[in-house]
Amino acid sequence: MSSLATPKKKSVLRTTLLVLPAQVVFRAGEALLPLLLAYWFGRSGATDVYYFAWAVFAFAGSLVFTAFQDSALVPILAEERIDRREELPRLIGSLLSYTWAIGGAIAVAVGLVAMGWFAYRYQGPDFTLAATMVVPFSIYLVAMATRTFFATLLASQHHFVVQPVSSGVGMALNIGILAFGHDRFGVVLVPVAALVGEIVASAVLAWFTLRIVGLRIELGFVRPPALVRFAKLVVAEVGGSAVTRVNPVVDQLMAGLSLVVGGGTMLRYSGDVASLPTSILQASLLPVLLAHLSDDFAARDLEAVRRKVVRAVASVFGILLAASILLYAIRGPLLRFVFLRGEMDVAGVDRMIQILPYHLVGLAPFGVLLVLARAHVAVKNSTIMLSMGVLNTVCNALFNLVLLRAIGLEGLALSTSCVQAAVAVVFWFRFDARLDALKKGVAAAT
Repeated sequence: MSSLATPKKKSVLRTTLLVLPAQVVFRAGEALLPLLLAYWFGRSGATDVYYFAWAVFAFAGSLVFTAFQDSALVPILAEERIDRREELPRLIGSLLSYTWAIGGAIAVAVGLVAMGWFAYRYQGPDFTLAATMVVPFSIYLVAMATRTFFATLLASQHHFVVQPVSSGVGMALNIGILAFGHDRFGVVLVPVAALVGEIVASAVLAWFTLRIVGLRIELGFVRPPALVRFAKLVVAEVGGSAVTRVNPVVDQLMAGLSLVVGGGTMLRYSGDVASLPTSILQASLLPVLLAHLSDDFAARDLEAVRRKVVRAVASVFGILLAASILLYAIRGPLLRFVFLRGEMDVAGVDRMIQILPYHLVGLAPFGVLLVLARAHVAVKNSTIMLSMGVLNTVCNALFNLVLLRAIGLEGLALSTSCVQAAVAVVFWFRFDARLDALKKGVAAAT
């Protein structure tokens, strides 16, 4: 297929069902990794240092990778295929060139800031551990941006299976490195292994894009009109995501205030278990839904956009509600089976069993939030993301303060759930208003 070809489309449901087995098989390593980390490292001051460093760089990563991950690039490419197909190679090449240039500069800046913050926060061995993680985490940001760039290109062409395959290959290498080196190197090996896996996944996606799909890329720093439009939209998306990404950092800081040893680690592990159904959703349904909604919006079929969003919201809420009930019912045996081994202690697992239900309260609302966020992106309403990010972060901070004091560490999990429900409701009303405004604009134009 050439870069100018119009992708062949199947229905959202059919495509999702075709992609789902690949996602489950090849992304199993992502679900397995937290369990292996718990097995190899347990909970300790060192794991808390790692997870705090991870939270800091995950926040920084939102400045880079969300520029492409389920972003405004998909509707931009959909419109360009219709209106200016001959410009696609230059547009794609410019995007990749700016990604490497800007992403590299951000990675250096973030690394320097992180080093200063770690020097302030930690002393002795903890500072040495955190500082050693700075370089691999910084390079990881650029590799992650490259991977999501090529994954989004393929998603816009309705190639959805390659991304989980590449992620599976990268994760297998990641786990393999940790399996052979965790005893010798300790927690510091975790970001190094993640970096190697990310580079390999990026290489697989780039090879498929260039060699199999046949997309042409003309590297350079030209600024076609589509790139300028994308930049304006993505600034709001990145800003909103960056503000939201403060939440895990705040949660880890608040967990430290709980005075529970390994509290941040337990909060993260229990959250990983609760979010497993939504990780599958994000990998299988949401890229497909965004591509279809973007195509419908490019064709100005607003009724199709609304219909697909309503169906997706109803389906996702029902599926995740059932999943949350199931996880609640089996939480004890499940968490003991997956965590009570290796270095993890009984008391830590028992506390995670208490924390998990508070995460599950927000599982279905979080799924709805994810669907509606993609819906706003598809109709090029990304400008609201910054205000939504501020709403998310302010609510999280307020709920954290109140609920940590009221019920302890579990309150931080409940805080996240409450925020997800509130943001989902606001997202819906703003989406409905956006469609009404678009319909009035179409009616006025005709």
